[in-house]
Amino acid sequence: MIEPFRIDIPQADLDDLADRLARTRWPNEVADAGWDYGFPLARLKELADHWRTGYDWRRHEAALNRLPHFTTEIDGQNVHFVHVRSPKPDALALVLTHGWPGSFLEFLDVVEPLSRDFHLVIPSIPGYGFSGPTHERGWDTGRIARAWAELMRRLGYERYGAQGGDFGAGISLALGAAAPERVVGVHVNYLPTPPDPDAGIDLSEADEARLDQVRQLMANRPPCQALQALAPQTVGYPLTDSPVGQLAWIAERFAHWTDPRAPIDDDRMLTDVALYWLTATAASSARLHHDTPRGAVPCPVPVGVAVFAHDITRSVRPLAERRYDIRHWSEFERGGHFAAMEVPEAFAEDVRTFFLGLDRRAGQG
Repeated sequence: MIEPFRIDIPQADLDDLADRLARTRWPNEVADAGWDYGFPLARLKELADHWRTGYDWRRHEAALNRLPHFTTEIDGQNVHFVHVRSPKPDALALVLTHGWPGSFLEFLDVVEPLSRDFHLVIPSIPGYGFSGPTHERGWDTGRIARAWAELMRRLGYERYGAQGGDFGAGISLALGAAAPERVVGVHVNYLPTPPDPDAGIDLSEADEARLDQVRQLMANRPPCQALQALAPQTVGYPLTDSPVGQLAWIAERFAHWTDPRAPIDDDRMLTDVALYWLTATAASSARLHHDTPRGAVPCPVPVGVAVFAHDITRSVRPLAERRYDIRHWSEFERGGHFAAMEVPEAFAEDVRTFFLGLDRRAGQG
């Protein structure tokens, strides 16, 4: 059963948040630390003070409630999603999936332009946000993809596309494998292409440089990812108990994974952080790093790739083409890991171009 959902955080939870922020026990910092030791103290104090005294959750909550929210239970798990129908009754449906440390909020700025041509389904991953914590093992990208297939079936969509970045990319590719007869194509804005010594491909100097970046990332995995993969429950304790801890954990990723020329507004980032805090989903969201197996996700349907210059890694096309049926490839000079938030116009246009192109070809066939 699908039920309407309205965001209504109890005032007591907001009062508790303000009280905890006011009573933060701050660590010291060495002189001229910069980013050498982690998130700078002065910047974090600035964000925490704004969260406590200037940020207005109720204003953002009211704006979010202008979207049509729903919940349903799938495979024993609550699933929250936004469902926006296009004015075009026969429009193709798209399911848009966020990653970590993002949320459905990533897509707020692309709802209007994309809904002109597509019905949009924007779920919260189980264990994240208003989908709430998971309560058993095994909610990996494959299981989430199967839940999305069931969600789209319940909504009555026989044909649809899938889009995602970060974990959302893996979930979208897995959805193409789980329901290839229904998924017309998958568009991703994050597609790791690790070195493949057996590929037998002569790569360009630029592609070799991208592989060097991948090798560096593999050798120096961000501590947050490593800790969440190894001990998500341990990580969950301080993040669920301290709003400043949760803020630092997420804000550091936004600082490192975005294009400095396309900064994300502090209020938008704080709404994302608040979503993790107010739903107490730090530990359950971290479990996705633990439960999801590494390696390429097979996908038999057409794939479109958007590569943004400041992403964690940049895909190497010849290696991607060994695994996937690449029908569309775009390179952008601006934008990073949260492309739908950083450069929404470019992101939306690339998604539109890929799926409308597939839809036209399907119609001609």
